[in-house]
Amino acid sequence: MDFSEKAVLAISLGILVIFIGYLLGSFPTAYIIGRWRKNVDIREVGTGNMGAANVFREIGPWEGILCWAGDVAKGSVAILVAHGLHLSQPWVLAAGATAILGHSFPIYIGFRGGKGGATTMGIFLVLMPIPMLITFAALAIPYIFVHRIFIAMCIVAPLLPFLIWFLNGSLILTLYSLALLLFMGFRNLPIRQLTMSKS
Repeated sequence: MDFSEKAVLAISLGILVIFIGYLLGSFPTAYIIGRWRKNVDIREVGTGNMGAANVFREIGPWEGILCWAGDVAKGSVAILVAHGLHLSQPWVLAAGATAILGHSFPIYIGFRGGKGGATTMGIFLVLMPIPMLITFAALAIPYIFVHRIFIAMCIVAPLLPFLIWFLNGSLILTLYSLALLLFMGFRNLPIRQLTMSKS
């Protein structure tokens, strides 16, 4: 196989993992659990978010944990598939980003999804496991005091890019983590939620 054939193969596989990442991310874990356990659309109850925290509050704690695990797995599997195909870093990161996009705008249920916290966690559990595990453990500290997972996440979120830079020194992964966290922050903006509720 000559260089041009290898380049075409790499690009084809890269495009494939982008689609796989999006389709994996689109899997509506919270929606399925809500329908399965209580026959409700999780987007129409509680905070309206299609995520594990809303499932935990509105459906049940075990269901919330199951939803969290499923959403984490979506991000992890997207990265693992790209790694398994021996793709270069840009394609691997693109697979993770499209998993977040799929979770936020799932094709299966009308492009109205969650905010991407657990899926982001799954991505970095593969890419940068130690910084991600430290950040996840630190999440418990503010949560004890505020009892709101989103506020706790906002408090500890800057720790992830800092730890990636401090422990690994990768500028690309540091910027990548910042970009995903900023996207997640945008998805959580109160003004956006107000607009959604009026539409």
